[in-house]
Amino acid sequence: MDIKTLTANLSVTPQITASDMQAIKDAGFRAIICNRPDGEGADQPSFAEIEKAASKVGIEATYQPIVSGVVSDEVSAAFETATTNLPGPVLAYCRTGTRSATLWSLSQAKTRSVANILAATKAAGYDMGEWCAGS
Repeated sequence: MDIKTLTANLSVTPQITASDMQAIKDAGFRAIICNRPDGEGADQPSFAEIEKAASKVGIEATYQPIVSGVVSDEVSAAFETATTNLPGPVLAYCRTGTRSATLWSLSQAKTRSVANILAATKAAGYDMGEWCAGS
């Protein structure tokens, strides 16, 4: 796992597996959000597998699949609601972590400056400069 912190309550990571769940719990996470649709890649576990493993260690799991490159204001608002309502800290994941970082960026656009968003995502290893250039 390559967990990257965006805020004290939210981190993102590339694809996780059921066998990662204890390490995720040991790292202090209390909830996960899956932003990757089932069946996107042959090597990925289903959300049901992840959810089952999360439940076994006491982590709450939410499924919010986002097709790569298709992020809207509605899904970013739903992401913000999930990160606010889930017990934190929360770990969001997708194939590379970029969709999850993008969702966070969009969900914060009304309350944080672009510079603040870019600094947080850059520190986490995600370049949102292209996204911000288009906003």
